[in-house]
Amino acid sequence: MLLMKKYKQLTSEQRYAIYLGLENGDTQRTIASLIGVGPSAVSRELQRNKDKRGGSVRGIPNRRSIRERPVEADGKRFGDFEMDTMIGADQSEAILTVTERKTNLVMIGELPRGRDSKGLAKVLCRMLLPYKDVIRTITTDNGLEFAAHERITEMLEAPVYFTDPYSAWQKGSIENANKLIRQYIPKGASFKDYPPDRLKRIQHRLNERPRKKLDFNTPKVEFYKQLM
Repeated sequence: MLLMKKYKQLTSEQRYAIYLGLENGDTQRTIASLIGVGPSAVSRELQRNKDKRGGSVRGIPNRRSIRERPVEADGKRFGDFEMDTMIGADQSEAILTVTERKTNLVMIGELPRGRDSKGLAKVLCRMLLPYKDVIRTITTDNGLEFAAHERITEMLEAPVYFTDPYSAWQKGSIENANKLIRQYIPKGASFKDYPPDRLKRIQHRLNERPRKKLDFNTPKVEFYKQLM
């Protein structure tokens, strides 16, 4: 009996890197080396995503590259945010994490629809709408859960910028915030054990934790100082 070979599914970040590499003129072999897969995986992805006219399906439409972001958004001014998602034990479970770069204030939101982009946009706007007037930029990675970025920009009147593929350092603030959150939600944990009220308690603890960067003030105090 013949057994069908199982292929490891590419991440949305890997898929985006493939199409960006093609636009840059890279070979499939070069792209495969960059994203850490075999050339056949790149070939399968391109073949799978051919549309009826023979064109390749793109990643996130109308995305703004981080290279277009104002140089002033360097973490020293108030109002520049970063966002990311964290995945639970069940790959369908996800939470949204957000941080303001200057003050390191952290926000954590449950994503009832997992990594659905429209559902994520709705949760993000609900979290940030009270601070709409101070939001200058939002930066994230190329996960397809952020594909509804135009809706986010429409609601919050703030541009969303996307990092280069495999450049987590370009959103270092949220990466650091996620590490702190993992002190309370370890990898492999089921998010079913973390309902919204528990996420709020974790958020509160992090925002009440003094930071050396803030001269040992707390993110909460520094954030609300900026709002005054």
